[in-house]
Amino acid sequence: MLNALSHLVAAWLSRRIGLVNTMVFTHVPSSLLLITVAYAPSFAVAAILFLLREGLVEMDVPTRQSYVMAVVRPEERTLASGVTHLVRVGAWSVAPAFAGWFMGGLSLMTPLVIGSVMKVGYDILLYSAFRRARPPEEV
Repeated sequence: MLNALSHLVAAWLSRRIGLVNTMVFTHVPSSLLLITVAYAPSFAVAAILFLLREGLVEMDVPTRQSYVMAVVRPEERTLASGVTHLVRVGAWSVAPAFAGWFMGGLSLMTPLVIGSVMKVGYDILLYSAFRRARPPEEV
């Protein structure tokens, strides 16, 4: 429910602070919340932190799709959408194997921490590259 609600909140928030800001400023706290889940002292605390994360984690999806459609030429939109979606789904398909390897070899929290650090790095790079490239509706 929180995940689905986040899509609606993302539309409202992006109209106020912009698409790139919504992507980054909701995704970074989401990633940090995932790290805190790994260090939670109890299941109840971990569950609450995870539910808070679920309220933020998908806000970058509709805003990224909107941003990509706004900044590429109409004839390139299908390809751009396909490539961004393929990369996302491709990462999802291989991530469980790496997560299992890390959990078996190191710790159960390792995939959470590594995944979160990677996502924060992605968000920093995204913000650095695109914070000034506003879509036409934001100019």
